[in-house]
Amino acid sequence: MAITSPSLAERSQRLGLRLISKVGGLPVMADPKVRGRAERILNRGAHGGFKAQVAVGRAFTKSAGSGAATRPATTRRSGRFDLTPTEDQQMLQQAASDLADEVIRPAGSRADAERAVPDEVRDAMQQMGLALVGVPVELGGIAEERSAVAGVLVLEQLARGDMGIAVSQMATAAVATALALYGDSDQQATYLPHFTGDEPVTAAALALQEPQPLFDPFDLVTTAVAQGDSLVLNGTKALVANADRAEIFVVSAMVDGEARLVVVEAATEGVTIEDDPAMGVRAAHTGRVVLTDVTVPTTNVLGTTDDHRDAVRRGRVAWAAAACGTARAVLDQVTAYARERKAFGEPIGQRQAVAFMIADIAVELDGLRLATLKAASRLDAATDAAQVVGEVRALTATHAVQIGSHAVQMLGGHGFVKEFDNERWYRDLRGAGVLEGTLLV
Repeated sequence: MAITSPSLAERSQRLGLRLISKVGGLPVMADPKVRGRAERILNRGAHGGFKAQVAVGRAFTKSAGSGAATRPATTRRSGRFDLTPTEDQQMLQQAASDLADEVIRPAGSRADAERAVPDEVRDAMQQMGLALVGVPVELGGIAEERSAVAGVLVLEQLARGDMGIAVSQMATAAVATALALYGDSDQQATYLPHFTGDEPVTAAALALQEPQPLFDPFDLVTTAVAQGDSLVLNGTKALVANADRAEIFVVSAMVDGEARLVVVEAATEGVTIEDDPAMGVRAAHTGRVVLTDVTVPTTNVLGTTDDHRDAVRRGRVAWAAAACGTARAVLDQVTAYARERKAFGEPIGQRQAVAFMIADIAVELDGLRLATLKAASRLDAATDAAQVVGEVRALTATHAVQIGSHAVQMLGGHGFVKEFDNERWYRDLRGAGVLEGTLLV
């Protein structure tokens, strides 16, 4: 009798149940606070079926918040430089790692070819709740404190599975995080329940990139002109993840000569979507969002000019984290390949040229990862992170693509065909150092 292999959806549910058992046995679970957080994250995947998602065009009824906006608590500092993840961060990292190995990696090639995340993979990731890593517990999320480091660790592991799938799913998380970080109480009350409830939004997108050459996120072509109590937006946003499915956009625009973030509902008149295929992160199904005389209330402005600047910096750190994850996948694969592949009677890893190239990948990856964690810790400490974020951006643009290129070169013909993941990883790594927005930690 033929044995039917379990579906991806069944494997993802088993993963959630196994993670609950694994995490439940850790010594750190003796801490009630840690146990409560673990249950909030992992139990999302242990309950029955995933709730049916509503179609694009749902109504977002304006709601009034109560008092001041809720923000994640400020990260507690130990007073010493220590890159060891906290117990909470280790738990999140482990959950993301197992999800990457068992659900995301097997679907990477298919998602890239179809420019779409398989439904069962999307459901599994949403059930795990990692998209709410930036939303405070008080607002229905899982964040006990503001932690860009936690976001970096999660993104790194998910991108180790596949960057395109990670970007597709965490792009929605970026909007929830932006609302938590920059939104006022009314904006949080209006929109966040649609991320944390039983019927979460199909997708949302943080749209900063524009199609002009030499794009500067602080000098935008997209404008938002005040007309009474409204803003009228005109412009085009490019390479927007999940543009065809998003129900909410947070777009950047020039408001009174300053770059700001504005919430735009996808169903608003004047919003049109065009396909915009990219070389990499194809699973995110990038598109263009064209804004033609789109009118929104002035109350849809999200945060301040400083918040827009902060969002750009957090996005650059997030892309660096994604690059670190994919680069780790590259390093793991070429290391194993160099040990197994033989030429002239010996493993190719015994040849200096190959060994030095693998060593270069490891050195470049460790340097990029260290800089990324340093930048994230600066963001958590609310200190000036401008210089270190700039360094991270430069390192990502230079070394991420170099790592991908080295791997393709090392694998020769195998690195140039879709049978091996390196061809896709190279394309994804090329984009990590040039794309703006989309992600947020």
